[in-house]
Amino acid sequence: MSKEVLIQEPKGKLGVLLPGMGAVATTFMAGVEAVRRGLGQPIGSLTQMGTIRLGKRTEKRVPTIRQFVPLAPLDDLVFAGWDIRDENCYQTALQGGVLEGRLLEQVRDFLEGVRPMPAVFDQHYVRRLEGTHVKKGQNKLELAQRLQEDIENFRARTGVSRTVMVWCGSTEIFLKPQDVHQSLENFECGLKENHPAIAPSMIYAYAALKSGVPFANGAPNLTVDIPALVELAKQNSLPIAGKDFKTGQTLMKTIIAPGLKARLIGLSGWFSTNILGNRDGEVLDDPESFRTKEESKLSVLEHILQPSLYPDLYKGFHHQVRINYYPPRGDNKEGWDNIDIFGWLGYPMQIKIDFLCRDSILAAPIVLDLVLFLDLAQRAGMRGIQEWLSFYFKSPMCAPTVYPEHDLFIQLMKLKNTLRYLRGEELITHLGLEYYD
Repeated sequence: MSKEVLIQEPKGKLGVLLPGMGAVATTFMAGVEAVRRGLGQPIGSLTQMGTIRLGKRTEKRVPTIRQFVPLAPLDDLVFAGWDIRDENCYQTALQGGVLEGRLLEQVRDFLEGVRPMPAVFDQHYVRRLEGTHVKKGQNKLELAQRLQEDIENFRARTGVSRTVMVWCGSTEIFLKPQDVHQSLENFECGLKENHPAIAPSMIYAYAALKSGVPFANGAPNLTVDIPALVELAKQNSLPIAGKDFKTGQTLMKTIIAPGLKARLIGLSGWFSTNILGNRDGEVLDDPESFRTKEESKLSVLEHILQPSLYPDLYKGFHHQVRINYYPPRGDNKEGWDNIDIFGWLGYPMQIKIDFLCRDSILAAPIVLDLVLFLDLAQRAGMRGIQEWLSFYFKSPMCAPTVYPEHDLFIQLMKLKNTLRYLRGEELITHLGLEYYD
């Protein structure tokens, strides 16, 4: 066994700050409260329902993850956030239509007690939304300072001992890395000068990291995936993670594509289309916001299938993604996939998938796990990019010297091995040679 990492115990309350208190955030908060009241189960949450094998299979040591590592209990979570609409979270959840009215009524008092703070918002970056509950400032640095004041006021008001921030806001327009993103000095100058390449989500990330708050990005925006903010995270010894919650169609791709590759089944083309009618769908109806999402979704297959290593199977495959805004569907997204594959002697075959999913239902447990794991990472002294949390993202952040790992099963192995490492347990390789001694 290796040496166990010193992890501080999760004493006191854990503050959860959520920029963007729409369908995902309110479904997450309502769900946590429902679980706390015994009204439902945290299905989909690795931290709450997952197990981890320790040692040899014959040892039969399989604790739950929450028994194995010191995670904050759900009763210790305290919520706050920002939004462009001045409505309490019960009103937002009711309008979102994700959770049934009967359940919402049972947690209504809790949700009505959470009202968003005015948001940092600029319609240039999310063109299909209009904000009425918005902060004012002379420049972007002043807006960041207002967010820092909000964080300090939240800490003082609630008495939380630790805080984590998870971006649950909308997809911003596509931005490429620029000089202003390359160093913290450049970035802070850009804040003062209102540089157009600094989007609102970056201002939130900066404010969080300046305030000593770990940050995760649940959208495909560039946000914290820039050298300047990675530098700030390391400077302040803070964990960061991102980007873009892995929920519906891309979740299916990271399950199926590794299976095709494992069996060396070829791919000619993969056509994906979606319909959804929530606020996310409305935002993605703008071509610039869709481009940001498209970049995130298209990168998955290339990295999993590695065409350069398997040119006979995957070189030149056609990958197409479409998202269509269809208001009647609400949060109940439907994703269709047509997968053209070929096998022995090149004979063609097809796979068809029709995934009728609920985006916010799939995203809520991801938010919970990220909150608890980022808090764990902070207490364990882990800083910078947390690649072991790639399991939760469509476009995982990683060191610039390596490519991102998209295979869901490798991601899960990495996550669990990280937990084993923290507790001084042997990493599981599945080699199995010890059984032949």
